[in-house]
Amino acid sequence: MKHNVSPSTVSRRQFLVHTGAALAVPVIAPGSVFGAAGQPAPSGRIALGVVGWGMQGPGNTAAFLNIPDCHVVAACDLDKNHLQSAVNTVNGKYGNKDCQAYHDYRELMARKDVDAVMLAVPDTWHALVATEAANHKKHVYGEKPLARTIAEQQAIVRAVQKNKVIWQTGSWQRSVENFHKAAEIVRNGLIGKVSRVEVGLPAGHYDFAGTSKELLTKLATLPDKPQDLSKIVPGTAAWDLAVTPPPADLDYNMWLGPSQEEPYLKVRVHMNWRWNYNVGGGQLLDWIGHHCDIAHWGLGFDNEGPFEVEGQGEFPPKNAIWNTSPKYRITAKYPQDITMTIAGGYGDIRGGTKWIGDKGWVWVDRGGFQSSIEEFNDMSRLPENLRKIKLYYSRNHQKNFIDCVKSGEPTITPAETGHHSAIPGHLGLIAMLVGRKIKWDAKQEVIIGDEAASKLLSRPYRSPWKLA
Repeated sequence: MKHNVSPSTVSRRQFLVHTGAALAVPVIAPGSVFGAAGQPAPSGRIALGVVGWGMQGPGNTAAFLNIPDCHVVAACDLDKNHLQSAVNTVNGKYGNKDCQAYHDYRELMARKDVDAVMLAVPDTWHALVATEAANHKKHVYGEKPLARTIAEQQAIVRAVQKNKVIWQTGSWQRSVENFHKAAEIVRNGLIGKVSRVEVGLPAGHYDFAGTSKELLTKLATLPDKPQDLSKIVPGTAAWDLAVTPPPADLDYNMWLGPSQEEPYLKVRVHMNWRWNYNVGGGQLLDWIGHHCDIAHWGLGFDNEGPFEVEGQGEFPPKNAIWNTSPKYRITAKYPQDITMTIAGGYGDIRGGTKWIGDKGWVWVDRGGFQSSIEEFNDMSRLPENLRKIKLYYSRNHQKNFIDCVKSGEPTITPAETGHHSAIPGHLGLIAMLVGRKIKWDAKQEVIIGDEAASKLLSRPYRSPWKLA
């Protein structure tokens, strides 16, 4: 669909005036044709739009395409090649040409025949896209971390609650057997009173898109042959070679969205945007919504938070190509005399989640489970007689979302849970940046007595973007 205005330079109201006529034309027979607008069809088939086709989008969409009660009807991406791939994938599954393509997410959200959306966009976009979806009464499957800042996460939670929509955070480990078993063991007090929790996350930077190798080959023509993107800064020959015009197939200005304007570098867009604080949050925030989420689940802290956080980290230059902390260690104090250590790059903290109680310990990671209590190691599930507290049970994260959209019941990882799971990571990064311990009021969700740290709970938006 072509328009003679740029959606990235007009307000949402102006945008809908320009596009409203086109939006009125349905492409398929959607769920809400058979039910009230904003509600799933009585037939039970949920019409889904997918936004973002980079790293998580294809996998999430593949899962939804295999759910009979879900019908993917639309796809949105700012990269024409990604968007075409998304449309081809959906149409290929259904054997038709019905999937509608969108450049601007606001256009997709304005469709009254879409019941729900899957969001897999860079962190910088989470809050704007998610609140737009919720305000249009769309149920949302949204990726972790919930958002780039705590203030943005709070906005998402408010929008979800206000509009009474179903939300599923993409913290899919909750829908895997070994994580469920581990958390239930802890919640049932089978390792005694927990005093320490260790959350091990990845360190460094990983070239998901394979673009680092391409750039380093290009830079090998320079006399010093730079090998580390976290040391390349503006004003150097390496930087000048790395900066190029954006490709015609990518709307780079829109892609930056509310983030601060900066030159295009291929190595920090698709997938590798995680390593640039202007858009992402490094390994810490990329993973906090997984292993800290499981830690909270085992502790019963889905709606709780720490009261004191301190951290230390190594940082590249602020203006480096990849500038996120490659090595970090955070200590968070929780109620009930529980201390959580969150670390990446420290050998004493094993990857995954480990709870340590006065009667033993349990560790869990993807594909791994261990306990000091030997009988637990050979169990696939906790026996019924030990399950005094039974945690939410799901074995398909995307299907759990669709089922809950149909039933109106909460998902296994609602917005509030995703919010609290990520808060320790956000606070840890803030503590690292200001270089001191911070006090957190978990009920009011404010930093106590530290104006500089409090400013980092949010971030300035580039005009014309505003968070409602």
